[in-house]
Amino acid sequence: MRVYISLLLLCGSMLCRAQQSVTIEVKNAENERPVSATVLVKGKGESSITVSNGRASIYFPANGNYTLMVTAIGFQQVEKIISIPYQLPVFEIQLQHEEEEMEEIIVQSTRTGRTIANVPTRVEVIDFEEIDEKNNMRPANVAMLLHESTGIQVQQTSATSGNASIRIQGLDGRYTQLLKDGFANFGNFSSGLSVLEIPPLDLKQVEIIKGPASTLYGGGAIAGVINFISKTPGADPEYSLLINQSNIGQRNIGGFASGRNKKAGFTMLALYNTSKAYDVDEDGFSEVPLSDDITFNPKLFLYPNESTTISFGHSASFAERTGGDMVVLNDKADSAHQYFEKNETSRNISTFELDKALGAGKKLVVKQSLSFFDRSIRLSDLSFSGDDLSAFSDLSYVSNADQHSWVFGANYIYNRFNEQLSSSADRDNVSRTIGAYGQHTWDASDNIKLESGLRLDRMHNENSSYKNTEWFLLPRVSLLVKYSPKWSSRFGGGLGYKAPTLFTEETESIQYRRVKQLNNVTSERSYGSTVDVNFKTAIAEDCEVSFNQLFFYTRINNPLVLQKNSSNEFVFSNAAGHVRSTGFETNARLVYKENFKLFAGYTYTNAVATYRAGNQFLPLVPRHKLNSALIYEKEGVIKLGLEGYFTGRQFLSDGTVTPAYKELGFMAEKLFKHFSLFINFENFTDTRQSRYKPVVSGDRLNPRFDEIWNHTEGFVWNGGIKLKW
Repeated sequence: MRVYISLLLLCGSMLCRAQQSVTIEVKNAENERPVSATVLVKGKGESSITVSNGRASIYFPANGNYTLMVTAIGFQQVEKIISIPYQLPVFEIQLQHEEEEMEEIIVQSTRTGRTIANVPTRVEVIDFEEIDEKNNMRPANVAMLLHESTGIQVQQTSATSGNASIRIQGLDGRYTQLLKDGFANFGNFSSGLSVLEIPPLDLKQVEIIKGPASTLYGGGAIAGVINFISKTPGADPEYSLLINQSNIGQRNIGGFASGRNKKAGFTMLALYNTSKAYDVDEDGFSEVPLSDDITFNPKLFLYPNESTTISFGHSASFAERTGGDMVVLNDKADSAHQYFEKNETSRNISTFELDKALGAGKKLVVKQSLSFFDRSIRLSDLSFSGDDLSAFSDLSYVSNADQHSWVFGANYIYNRFNEQLSSSADRDNVSRTIGAYGQHTWDASDNIKLESGLRLDRMHNENSSYKNTEWFLLPRVSLLVKYSPKWSSRFGGGLGYKAPTLFTEETESIQYRRVKQLNNVTSERSYGSTVDVNFKTAIAEDCEVSFNQLFFYTRINNPLVLQKNSSNEFVFSNAAGHVRSTGFETNARLVYKENFKLFAGYTYTNAVATYRAGNQFLPLVPRHKLNSALIYEKEGVIKLGLEGYFTGRQFLSDGTVTPAYKELGFMAEKLFKHFSLFINFENFTDTRQSRYKPVVSGDRLNPRFDEIWNHTEGFVWNGGIKLKW
C-alpha cells in the first residue's frame, strides 16, 4: 500500500510540473489574415518569441496560468492569459489596428526582439510612415531622410558632384557605422558615396543608436550606428511603383514587390535615377551633377518549417556622376573649358541569413555577406581608381528566459582595398578583424532594466609600409529606469575604436590627390556616454505630448589627422591631443486627434580638437540646429506638411565663420484607393551658399571650391505619382 501511495504522489508531482508546447496563432481581427508579431511571456522576464508567419510554438515549462503580451507594428498591444495544460491544438490571438502606437515598435539592432519601450539602449526609430513621406522628397537615396533628423548632419564633400557623408553629434563621418539589415558593407573606400546609394523604397524602418555601440558592431561605431531595416514578405502581397520629376531635371522611377506562401517568399526592388547638370547661380559650374544610376535588389526567403527562416539577397547598383564646368558637361569642351569631376561606381552585395528558433525564447542567427565596390574618379588633371572587397560573417545565439536575455556571438570582417591605377604612392591596404561579444539584459523589475556588454577584437592592418596588430576590450552598459508611466530615463556608456583608414571626409574632398600611404599609425580610441529623460502624457482627451532630453559626451584619443609634409603631400598621423564632442538634443512631439502632429528638435553641439592651434572648434559643425515640422493627415485621404530648419554659424578650416541660415519646405499628397499624387517644395526660401559668397574661385581651368556649409542647389520642387496594389 505504501508503495502504491508513493507512486500516486510521484505521478501527481510529475503532472504538476508537466511541460507543454502550444501553437500560437496571431491574426488580424479585421480580415483573419496572419500577422507577424512578437509574443512575450510575462512572468518569465518577458522572454520573446518571434511569430514570422502568423504561427509559432511556445514552450511552457510547467502547469499554471501564463500572460502573453503580443505586439506588432501597426496593431494595438494585447495581453491574453493561457492555462497550461491547454487542450486545443491552437491558441488564437486577434489584433486590432492601432494608428499611433510608436511605443510598440520592435527594435532589431539590439538583437533581443524587445519593444522600444523595454530596450535599455537608447534607440531612435524612423518608422515607415515617415520614410514614406521622405520618399516624396528624395526617392533616390536616404540623404533627405537623415538630414532632417535631430543630431544628424549630412555633410556634402564635393561642390560639383554632391558626394556626402553622415555625421552624428558633430563627429566625422568615419565614426558612424552604416548597416543594412545588420550587415556592415558601407565603410572605407565606399563610405563617401554610401548615403547616395542606399534607396529608401524598400525600407520599413531605420534604427539609430547614438553614442558608443561597439559591443555588437565593433570598430567604427564611435559616434553611433544607423541600421536600415528592409521590408520582408508579409501575408498579403505588395506591389508599388513611384515616378518622380523635379524642376532641376532629376527623375526617378522605382518599384517594389513582395509576396509569400507557406514555404517561400520574395522581395524585389528596382530603381532608376537620372539627373541633368544644373547651375543655379550661373557661375558656369554645376551644383547638381549629370548623373545616371540604377539599383536592383532581389531577395529570396525560405521557410522550411515554422522555426526557420533562410534568406538570400543580392544588391547591384551602378552609378555615374559628372560635375564641373557646364561647357564640358554639355560636350563642348575647348582649351578654355576643361574642368570636370567624374565618379563611376559599381557595388555588388550578396547576403545570406539563417534565423533558427530553438524553442523557449532561444534562437541562432547566422549572417554572411560579400561586398565588391569598384570606383574611379577622373578629373581634368587627375585619375584615381580602386576596388574594395569586404566580407562579413557573424554567428550569434540569443536566449530570452526569466528575467534575463543573453546574446553571444562572434564575427569576422575582412577588407581589402586595391588601387587599380599605377601610382608612385602604393595605397593598397588589407585589414582583418575577428571579434567575440556577449550582451546581457537583466529585468531587475518591471521598471528597471540593465543591459551590459563586452567585446574583444583583434584587428590586423597591413600595407606596403607597415603591419600593425591591435587588441581591443570594449565594455558597454545601458540602464533603463521607468519612474512612472509618464517618466523614464536611459543611461549608457562605453568604449570604442576606429581602425586607421585613408578614406575620410578630408581625403574625399580632395579626391585623394597627393595622399600618401598609411605608415606608423594606430587606431583611434574613444569613450563616451549618453543620458536622456523621457516624458509622455495626455494633456487633453484628444491631445498627447511627449518630450525627450538627451545629453551626450564623446572623447576620441589618438585622432588620425591629415597634414601636409615638406613635399606638399598629405600624410596621416596620430595627433597628441584629442577630439571631444559634448552637447544635448531636445525633441518634442504633440499629436492632436491623430490628425495634427507637431515636431520640434534642437541640437547643441560643442565639438573641439585640442591638437588644433588657435581656434579648436571642429570645422563645419554648427553649434545650434533647429528642426520642426507640422503635419496634417487624414488617413487614406490627404497629407500636408510644413517644415522649417535653422542652422547656426559654423567655423571653416581656415577659421572664418559662416552666417546662420534658415530654410522652409512644404509637401502635399492626395491619396486615392490604389494611387496617390504628391508635390514637394523643398527650401522654397531659396537658401544657398552662393547667396553669401561665390562657391568657386580661381580661373576656369584650375577652379578652387569653398568648403560646403550650406545648400548648393537652392529651391527645388518635385512631384509625382505612387501606385500601390
